[in-house]
Amino acid sequence: MTPRTTIKQIQDGQPVEGQFLVKEMGRGETKAGKPYLMLTVMDATGEMAGRVWENAEQLMAECPVGAVVALSGKAESYKGVMQLKIDALKRIDPATVEPADFLPTTPGDIKAMARELTTIADGVENPFLRELLLAFVKDRKFMALFKAAPAAKAMHHAYVGGLLEHTLAVARLADQVCTLYPNLDRSLLLAGVLLHDIGKVKEFDTAKIPVDYSDTGRLVGHMLLGITMVEERISAINGFPPDLAARLKHLILSHHGSHEFGSPVLPMLIEAFVLHFLDNLDAKVAYFARLGNQVQGEGYQWSDYQRNLERFLYLRPSAPQGPIGPGNAPHIDPRQRNLFDLD
Repeated sequence: MTPRTTIKQIQDGQPVEGQFLVKEMGRGETKAGKPYLMLTVMDATGEMAGRVWENAEQLMAECPVGAVVALSGKAESYKGVMQLKIDALKRIDPATVEPADFLPTTPGDIKAMARELTTIADGVENPFLRELLLAFVKDRKFMALFKAAPAAKAMHHAYVGGLLEHTLAVARLADQVCTLYPNLDRSLLLAGVLLHDIGKVKEFDTAKIPVDYSDTGRLVGHMLLGITMVEERISAINGFPPDLAARLKHLILSHHGSHEFGSPVLPMLIEAFVLHFLDNLDAKVAYFARLGNQVQGEGYQWSDYQRNLERFLYLRPSAPQGPIGPGNAPHIDPRQRNLFDLD
């Protein structure tokens, strides 16, 4: 029997036999009217498209979205993109597997990242913004969702812990930028960074395997969901200045930078511009890293055409990312409080 193979190990022409989670499934027809299945399968190392050309109608019931299947087939490169030609597949009894084992997860230490995020929140100088931030990070239910959520469905940080990893990375960048440009309102910028994507804990349904948008997430979007969450917390803080609340909400609503990319308003504060650029920077670096993980061999290689960026990209293999440690922590206020250890 061919040894089981992970997505990351698959190479062109290689026989494949293994267990994978069905992320997407659709039915198509050839020009001759013959049905076939279009699958996207995944494991903890990545995802790959697959096609079932034979017995499509009979096998459709075996591979609904969210099912773990045992499949066999062969890897083939089609127009420069690796995909699976699936010869056989069978749904595995869900009682015998843990679907979450097939979901990609941040390479960082989630507990360490959560502690660092809490320390950054506690180091914000403005007392109203600090109280607001601590109200979120000391909420165990919120943090459980925050640590489980991805930062996006596919583009960047699309894995368990991705939202936490992305937010922490942008916070680190913001802290350094404030050192370079002391005219920036550090408290406002860091608060905007830590809260800009909190609506994603409701935009995504992390109880679904694989993670998908919630109905509310599709209908409302994470920016407006985040604003509602912030307003609820602010209403419980006595004397929170209305003008400060307005500036903070402006950062959240404008962080995508343009109407074209979903921001209801354009950045009109310098801190809003900085948040937008840093958010975009971290997302693009992560996007390159994701594509670099798919590069096989050594040296630079051209990607296929990236429609979202309207260009080809010249990539090299991504270096493995090590765990996040205290040595990489940003400069923070030395005050320490006895905050609980997030787990």
